[in-house]
Amino acid sequence: MTPTGSLYRIERDSLGEVQVPKNALYGAQTQRAVVNFPISGLRPRRAFVWSVAAIKCAAAKVNRDLGLLDEDLAEGIIAAATEVMEDLWADQFVVDPFQAGAGTSHNMNANEVIANRATALLSRLTGAQVHPNDHVNMSQSTNDVIPTAIRLGCLWRLDELLGAVTALAETLQGKAQEFDDVVKSGRTHLQDAVPVRLGQEFGAYARAVARDAERIARAAEGLRRIGIGGTATGTGLNAHPEYHARMVATLSAMTDIKLYESDNLFESMQSMADMADFSAALRTLAITLTRIANDFRLLSSGPNTGLDEIRLPAMQPGSSIMPGKVNPAMAEMLNMTMFQVMGCDATISLAAQAGQLELNVMMPVIAHNLFEMMHLTIQAVRAFTEKCVAGATANREKASRWLQNNPILITALNPIIGYVAGAALVKEAQERGIPIRDLALEKAEHGALHHRETQQPVSPEEIRAIFEDLRQFTEGGIAGS
Repeated sequence: MTPTGSLYRIERDSLGEVQVPKNALYGAQTQRAVVNFPISGLRPRRAFVWSVAAIKCAAAKVNRDLGLLDEDLAEGIIAAATEVMEDLWADQFVVDPFQAGAGTSHNMNANEVIANRATALLSRLTGAQVHPNDHVNMSQSTNDVIPTAIRLGCLWRLDELLGAVTALAETLQGKAQEFDDVVKSGRTHLQDAVPVRLGQEFGAYARAVARDAERIARAAEGLRRIGIGGTATGTGLNAHPEYHARMVATLSAMTDIKLYESDNLFESMQSMADMADFSAALRTLAITLTRIANDFRLLSSGPNTGLDEIRLPAMQPGSSIMPGKVNPAMAEMLNMTMFQVMGCDATISLAAQAGQLELNVMMPVIAHNLFEMMHLTIQAVRAFTEKCVAGATANREKASRWLQNNPILITALNPIIGYVAGAALVKEAQERGIPIRDLALEKAEHGALHHRETQQPVSPEEIRAIFEDLRQFTEGGIAGS
């Protein structure tokens, strides 16, 4: 698929001539990648474009300050890279995420766009020509640029991610307080269990999500150690001895992101463990959110033939054939999104172990999946929080009805009548189809219920005292004591 005609210009690289779209800011190596890798039709996430451009901008400043790069060339690169960081040339980043190993194509896409844009900016002033390799890529290699860009891009969206997750935790906690008065049947193994409060269920959701935010923040600390300056293999060949330290300081100041110097440039290039660790923290959040979404779907099921203990906002008609049907659309969306996130983590796990010797060549797919995980999580969590959790309501009448019919309330009588006698009552209540409270009261009134230790009859007053306030069952301790 070779482009032809007057809409194209001829460029040359080390392999020969290449026809490049006439108005494209990218050049020969990018065009080769476009032709070679028509794989997914996807383009790089903005975080990846931004982070590489930030590295190019910082490198121009550092190389200028070290006396290695002409002042005018540096200013042109800085201006062009800043435009890329501001998302002015997004349409010029065209390399499929599934590309040749290490990310050379993505790195050269950035080098060529920034070089051509810098040349255009300088043409009005000095007429200087900016070269993608000699100038934009000075003191760098794809092998240290890409792992640094992955770390930087994740940190760039970290506050956004943590903000979305924290907002969900806070909204769930708000619902926990709103629902604190709703005493309902607990369920274990999807079977009847002792009572809980709906607020306690939601409080547990809130705490789980908050803990996942803490895990993500902890894992992100490992991403702050960056290895820019290792160049091709970690030795720092072709980079000034001060380059690494200056780059870390410059990037940190430019981006307002706390960054640290690597204590081993070889490890920073070879190992993707920090990225895998961060991915694992996102996967753990996805597991938590999947569980919560599943519970929302169960708790809102029916409404007439299911649990119907909570009601979720009606977002859209639920069926093309069944009038009036409304589905838990936002919980379903969250499930699907989190399955995708977990799949991304599986890809990262495989790719992180696939590096050989001095380099992990699977970095492009690691970058794509990490940025995809973050983007999907941010968007899905925001939507679920705003369009589902915030509008959820409790069906107090249905929760109370299920609880009254729950024979496992007998558990509160265990300290008085014992487990065996309680099990017999449950069996009889189920066979007769009456509430356990009514059966226990009936037995007590006929003197047929006895204290486990003394064998003295249990009085009806004792039964009434225990079942009078079902909330006490949710607060621990021994009922009736």
